[in-house]
Amino acid sequence: MEIKEVVSYNDLQEKLANSKKSYVLIYKSGSAQSDCAYNNIKKVPDVKDVQILGVDVNYVRDVHAHYNVKTAPTLLEFSGDKMLKALKGCHDSGYYKAIFEDAVFTVQQEKEGKKQKNVVIYTTPSCPWCNRLKQYLKMHKIRYRDIDVSKDPRMAQELVKKSGHTGVPQAEIDGQIVVGFDKKKIDRLLEIKA
Repeated sequence: MEIKEVVSYNDLQEKLANSKKSYVLIYKSGSAQSDCAYNNIKKVPDVKDVQILGVDVNYVRDVHAHYNVKTAPTLLEFSGDKMLKALKGCHDSGYYKAIFEDAVFTVQQEKEGKKQKNVVIYTTPSCPWCNRLKQYLKMHKIRYRDIDVSKDPRMAQELVKKSGHTGVPQAEIDGQIVVGFDKKKIDRLLEIKA
């Protein structure tokens, strides 16, 4: 994706006003983590209706303070000029691609007058049911956050505390836990018409 550089806070506000959905990467060029995030975002194919902006804190000093960003890299998500959330650190290009594509799903849902429920799924790369769950959610244009518990033991422990189960996949939909790929329960909680 093309990353449009921002030169000041005022420049950022103008660019945000001209786009419905934007992501702003606050980074520090020359830093390994920032260069990693920047390069992985550039590998993502263009996503329709999504703009990517870059703020290099080596040169632009008035943006990160407005959004209380203290670490670089941090990716900020915007709807118009309203900041929705922040994602810290470097992630692989596939993860960024999923984030940017899911933004399109959110825009489609907003047009239909629906508010997206908060969906977090807990998976591992070797789990076939995890992949089926992800495909199912994407097919129904459900935006979700994917946590790979094989890479994050702390989250794995937290999941066991929440559900009492160690297996994956598990989904947390607006605070309710779904163990396994329980299609009926997922459909009910997400109001998916079968």
